[in-house]
Parts: sequence; structure tokens; C-alpha cells
Amino acid sequence: MTDLTKTPVTVITGFLGAGKTTLIRHLMLHPQGKRLAVLVNEFGTMGVDGEILKSCADENCPAENIMELSNGCICCTVADDFIPTLERLMAMPVKPDHILIETSGLALPKPLLKAFDWPAIRSRITVDGVIALADAEAVAAGRFAPDEEAVEAQRAADDSLDHETPLSEVFEDQIACADIVLLSKADLAGEEGLAAARAVIEAEAPRKLPILPLTDGVIDPRVILGLGAAAEDDLAARPSHHDGADDHEHDDFDSVVIELAEIADPAELAARIERLAREQNILRVKGHVAVAGKPMRLLVQAVGERVRHQYDRPWGDGPRASRLVVIAEHDDIDEIAIRAVLAA
Repeated sequence: MTDLTKTPVTVITGFLGAGKTTLIRHLMLHPQGKRLAVLVNEFGTMGVDGEILKSCADENCPAENIMELSNGCICCTVADDFIPTLERLMAMPVKPDHILIETSGLALPKPLLKAFDWPAIRSRITVDGVIALADAEAVAAGRFAPDEEAVEAQRAADDSLDHETPLSEVFEDQIACADIVLLSKADLAGEEGLAAARAVIEAEAPRKLPILPLTDGVIDPRVILGLGAAAEDDLAARPSHHDGADDHEHDDFDSVVIELAEIADPAELAARIERLAREQNILRVKGHVAVAGKPMRLLVQAVGERVRHQYDRPWGDGPRASRLVVIAEHDDIDEIAIRAVLAA
């Protein structure tokens, strides 16, 4: 039962590029009369997602209600960053009615849920629900391994196979912790892709979950807010690969920030990013770029070889600084090679 004296928190998790920021923007634009606050956790050093969200701030979610944790995974910096940031939100002159937390794509949700048992916040905040976004097209294409036994058997039979990447483990933990799973980019996956992705997730989930299609972050907020899950009291029903571990690290992933000069052609930059994904196994690229002769910032977001770019807002009086965050598994990060491709 929901404790109406506590401020509800919705944790929005999901793999890199699954559409978490797009979903939060939609919720900010349709707040159902609630005053929202947003906590964004970036993997890397530049707050691209926070900048995107602040660009659509209004009286229902003013810019001061949007806070970022820019260094370190949210589930690894609980005492130093996460708890103090939540306390700052709760100490605002006008307390938020609902808090949205966007985790990084690499965050494990269960250690984060355990943080809500801390005495400093337990009496004031409850986890209303955990929403996991999964890229329907990617899941349907089999980029994760839902049947670990089959993968282990295949690996044992073929010594040339690489070990399973940690990405699949992150994905599995996010699904296992969720109250609702949203299959994003449903329009790209189509009915057949959605059915395939749904089957993968149903096989992975430890219990029956609502699995809903999502396009461009659009969903009735009443479907995912106000769940009253009190997830901090329901940890046993949310198994994790890391149960029993005191802590975890994300040394499997790394990021670099690449500064660029002004570019002339966004399509050419997109082609270079696609090349990075093919040749260097880059997982994610995001940032803002200055285009010669254009007063607006170019927002660039890429997941693998899928690159999207659009002008989001004027540069204003600040410097026209082009910076891209590039994220990959640790062994694939070669800053010199990445810089050579992007700055070519």
C-alpha cells in the first residue's frame, strides 16, 4: 500500500540509447498537475541528457529541479552523491510531488533500490516503481543472450567464441528489477519485431510483467506513475546477478570526451560515427556540435550505427564548444583512433 506521506520516486532504467531521456521529456510535458523533479545520472563527464531536459523545463519542472550526477555510476556513489542530491531536492522551498530518476545505461538498479533503505531518506521517499526501457529492434535482433545455459553450451563447444559481454548481464538485471517494461522504438521494430522482443523479455523476467510498446517516448503517464510498488520493500522479488556482492565496478566500460572544431556537414559527421561503430565497436555517442553558419546547437545521439541529429536550441552568448561523449567497452576505447575518425 502506498504511504501518502512519502514522496514517490520512479526509477527509469534501460540500456544505452533505449529512450529514457525521451520518455522523461514526455512526462515533463504531461505532468498530470504534479510538480516534478528529475535526477539524471550520466556515464561520462558531460551532462548531455541534463541539458536536453533543461531545455524543456517549465513551472511544473523548473530547471532547478533537474539535477545531475555526472561522474560515476549512480549505484556506486550512493553515500557521496546520490543521497545528498535527493536530500537537496527534498529541502527545496517547494517540495516536488514526484521524482524521476534516469539511471545511466550501465547502472544496476537493485543496488540503487537498496539505497532507499538509508535512514536519511527512508521515512520521506518511496520507490513508486521501476520502469525498464528496452530497444525493441535490438532485442528482437538477438543482441542479448536470454538463455545463459545455451550460450555456455555453445561456448564450451567452440573455443573460438568470445566470452559473453557484460552488457547482457546489465540488461538481465534491469528486466529482473522492473515493474513495467517498455519496448521503445516500436515503430522501427514492427509487429514481428515486437513479438520477438516480448518473447525474449518474458523468458528473462523472474515474474510476469506488463510489456508495452513505446514510440518517441509517448505513453499515458497514468500507466507508469502512481504504481505504489514500494520497491525498496520488495527486493526479494527482484533477483540480480550481483546478489550477495558487497559492491560492483564498471571497469568493463569507459568513455572519452572528444572536442571538435566547427563542422560543415552534419551528414558527414554521422557517417564518421557510423564508421566508429563498425570499426571500433563503439556503443554510444552523444553531445552537441557547432555547425558553420548555424546559430543553433546540433544535438547528436547515436546507438551503434544508428545516428540521429537535430538542432535543439541557440548557442546564445556562451562558447560554441563542440563536444561528443563516446562510450564503449573498456577494451575497445582507443582515444587516439576515435579522435582521428571524428576529427578527420
